[in-house]
Amino acid sequence: MTEEVAESVAQPTPDPEALRQEWVRTQFQKANRFLAEKGVIPSKVLADESRYLAPYLAIWKMESKQPKKQTFWVMSGDLPSDYVDVKVAATARDAIRHFSMMWQLKAENLHKSGVTKDPTQLKFAQLLVSRAESLYKMNQDEKLWG
Repeated sequence: MTEEVAESVAQPTPDPEALRQEWVRTQFQKANRFLAEKGVIPSKVLADESRYLAPYLAIWKMESKQPKKQTFWVMSGDLPSDYVDVKVAATARDAIRHFSMMWQLKAENLHKSGVTKDPTQLKFAQLLVSRAESLYKMNQDEKLWG
């Protein structure tokens, strides 16, 4: 047996469920940190209404007590973190559609304002469009919501 083969045999295969749980935990921390940076202190997660599509997207329904009692949809994952008041979307699926539309508009506004002449802003606008299109496809995919 060669050394490479012996090493690959000796390495245990990571448990997919353990990897998924670690990803969800990391995204939860990311969402909490994001809200805190915005001055919102989360107090509770409504896990039954939150959804995860590891390793792409987590959408959390979170309540806050400070600065005032509110409920938000908070998105984290392989995309910019963002949040909206729960009043704009009844379900996680609706929230994903809302973020998709909102990001398309933000990207369009960046282009119209002329800031996309800055390479960093251009890259951000392109990221928003790319992720907005992906979110729209996820929203439309019945297999994800069945």
